[in-house]
Amino acid sequence: MDIVDPEVRSRMMSSIRGRDTKPEMLVRRYLHGRGMRFRIHRRDLPGRPDLTLPKWNAAIFIHGCFWHGHEQCRYFRLPATRTDFWKTKISGNAVRDARAEDGLRNLGWRVLVVWECAMRDHTTATLETLFEQIRGGATYVDLASGGDHLEVRAE
Repeated sequence: MDIVDPEVRSRMMSSIRGRDTKPEMLVRRYLHGRGMRFRIHRRDLPGRPDLTLPKWNAAIFIHGCFWHGHEQCRYFRLPATRTDFWKTKISGNAVRDARAEDGLRNLGWRVLVVWECAMRDHTTATLETLFEQIRGGATYVDLASGGDHLEVRAE
């Protein structure tokens, strides 16, 4: 059972931001400081990427581990209350993410995904690797925390 009243829980959950999050702002400040120019939350692209870099034909998503169902991540745990609701919600987010990534790739965009755990556990390494991968040629990059190291999956 939840230890917080439903009204309080509702207020708490509604205050969670979907954009301009701390990890997103860190990425934006870093890339701008390195001279990269970008657009944020372009509505004309599938999934409305957090950042798009037209010069590099790259779209960046910064995913929260809980909200996007990052499996085997220490920051993702399915809540014990309303489990069916949360399974449906989070799996729906994952399906929508995959659809957006496919749509972007079909339009010729390169997709880079930065997970919250990578930003929390390995901030500097994540930002430097992201910068290198933007300039690289991979069509898909996934940056996540592997505990004591940064995991980079590139295609």
